[in-house]
Amino acid sequence: MNHCVLYTRVSTQEQCDSGVSLDAQDERLRAYATVAGLSVVALVREEGVSGKTPLGHRPGGKEMLRMLRAGAQHIVALKLDRLFRDAEDALRQTREWDKTNVTLHILDLGGQMVNTASPMGRMLLTVIAGMAELERSLIAERTAAALQHKKAHHQVYSPTPLGYQRDGNQLIPDAEEQALVSRIRQLHDDGASMTGIAGQLNGEGIVGKNGGRWYATTISKILANDLYTQE
Repeated sequence: MNHCVLYTRVSTQEQCDSGVSLDAQDERLRAYATVAGLSVVALVREEGVSGKTPLGHRPGGKEMLRMLRAGAQHIVALKLDRLFRDAEDALRQTREWDKTNVTLHILDLGGQMVNTASPMGRMLLTVIAGMAELERSLIAERTAAALQHKKAHHQVYSPTPLGYQRDGNQLIPDAEEQALVSRIRQLHDDGASMTGIAGQLNGEGIVGKNGGRWYATTISKILANDLYTQE
């Protein structure tokens, strides 16, 4: 059977940052299917869906998996990260698809076109996916190191945190806000929950950094920010 499902996905952030287009992905996938002699039975489009969401939990992903169970034998996607969270997720799922003779076609995997119809294709998928995962890990490591450097030198690294004001690219301590940070940390050390701390600050009419209300998540971010432990 040559029935295939084309799968495209963009997240909202990607659309804003780089203009990644579902239509552009669609065009490339259809052109590939024609050349490969595949009959397109469906185009699945995921718009504003994060790649961190497991395939089976995405609306379009659920539909695609249903079509595979109904008899479609090929999946075509532009890149591996359109479908999967990481290399481990990709390899685990493709092994399951191999058992039911479902072939995965990736048009751009590290600059290579790969499909899992042959042992060589499956080997290339394993090697290139592993290298891509290594590169992502190295980037994350470098980003974390750069963030720590900025924090250690009180340089701007994100929206200005509570306790500081921005002066160019430097973070300048704000005595009043620093006192509030210390109070929050002390309340937590004394056993108050994050929800309880937020409720207490709201009850006293104390506004947040940008004038809003306090929430447990806000308190959690303050307590987890190692910027305050580097004072």
